Amino acid sequence: MFKKITALALCLSILLGFAGCVAKNSSKTADGRLKVSVTFNALYEFTKAVGGDKVEISTIIPDGTEPHDFEPKAQDLVALSQAQVFVYNGLGMEAWAADAIVAAGNSKLIAVDASAGVSTITESENTAAHGQYDPHIWLSLKCAETEVLNIKDALVKADSANKDFYEANCEDYIAKLESLYNDYSEKFSLVEKKSFVTGHAAFAYLCRDFGLSQKSVEDVFAEGEPRAKQLTELVEYCKASGVTTIFAEEMASPEVSQTLADAVGAKVETIYTIESAEDGLTYLERMEDNLGKIYDSMS
Repeated sequence: MFKKITALALCLSILLGFAGCVAKNSSKTADGRLKVSVTFNALYEFTKAVGGDKVEISTIIPDGTEPHDFEPKAQDLVALSQAQVFVYNGLGMEAWAADAIVAAGNSKLIAVDASAGVSTITESENTAAHGQYDPHIWLSLKCAETEVLNIKDALVKADSANKDFYEANCEDYIAKLESLYNDYSEKFSLVEKKSFVTGHAAFAYLCRDFGLSQKSVEDVFAEGEPRAKQLTELVEYCKASGVTTIFAEEMASPEVSQTLADAVGAKVETIYTIESAEDGLTYLERMEDNLGKIYDSMS
């Protein structure tokens, strides 16, 4: 891993050196918009909501690419040489971020760890793929509020002339997050069943928002094949709990959810992880779709 990061830093430094020769003082576009670089789609959504037409956003991780497995090449990070703001999720989601910031050599760059201030959930020994903490905070409406506030603060710092614009947009977007949260907080308080089954254990923060729990299929599989004992236990749990829906994520092998659903006699529903742009929907639309499906599976 160290050798990979060192090689990335060296290549990036060389590439950005050439870019810097032709891109001095270009942290804003020709029409005065702030250049912002973000790592993946959910952060694009939050930054666009706050920045509106005052920002030009580039996304480092391409749509359709699994962010957990993404290893940037030097050309993926050239935008950091010209950006004024860099937004990343943190909590181990982008293990390469710190080295990319250093290698960019951009003294004007304001780096935003969007997770700052979030009350973190420690990953279990079986699911710790990213580090000590679960990084999937953007799938929580409450954590999303924190991320939006962190992004707003960075935009204000980078472009204080538009402070009132960014703060008004931030306030408006957080009000929308709160409205959706309040709607489903009331709904989930009235259901007796509080758990759901999904392929990827990405919804711990969402569960915390609403007093729910998730059961994940991913721990039952090794290289895509079910482990008999664990699969039997999960099938028994689903039958005993009256589970009729198994959720799948397009970015995390929906086949594993289908295997369990076939064993239980349940249906499979797709749920959004909001790591890539999906179906032309906004963050709020996808979160409402997620919450609606989870609620329906419990009703």
